[in-house]
Amino acid sequence: MTIQPQSLLLAGILLLALVTVESGGYFLTRVMGGKVAANGLQKSFFRAGHAHAAVLLVLSVAILAIIDLSALEGGWLWAGRSLVPIAAILMPAGFFLSVIGREPQRPNRLIALLWLGVASLTAGLIIAGAGLIAGAVAAL
Repeated sequence: MTIQPQSLLLAGILLLALVTVESGGYFLTRVMGGKVAANGLQKSFFRAGHAHAAVLLVLSVAILAIIDLSALEGGWLWAGRSLVPIAAILMPAGFFLSVIGREPQRPNRLIALLWLGVASLTAGLIIAGAGLIAGAVAAL
């Protein structure tokens, strides 16, 4: 089996999305250098959001490289292909958007995006992992 066009398209989009993580890194250096005002909560959430974005985008590309070898079909294949990239959007958004404003003392309600991302990541990893194991077992 070869990599499907859907996986190639999503992988290309995700690689281009890593450019936004680069620009986020530049923003983070400005925050940490004191050129952009941010309190301790914001600094830690900005760091966490940046790190999660990068790691989850790279993990998404790795999954896409092999997901078409799985036993998944239809909606299950869509979920195995898409839920980790969705988490790569939701989790960083939750970190960044929940501390927007001047001197927030705690995250706002947009922290819910983080937890939606956690659910998406967990489901995506379980589906992709189970589908790959099933594909390997079927090939034995």
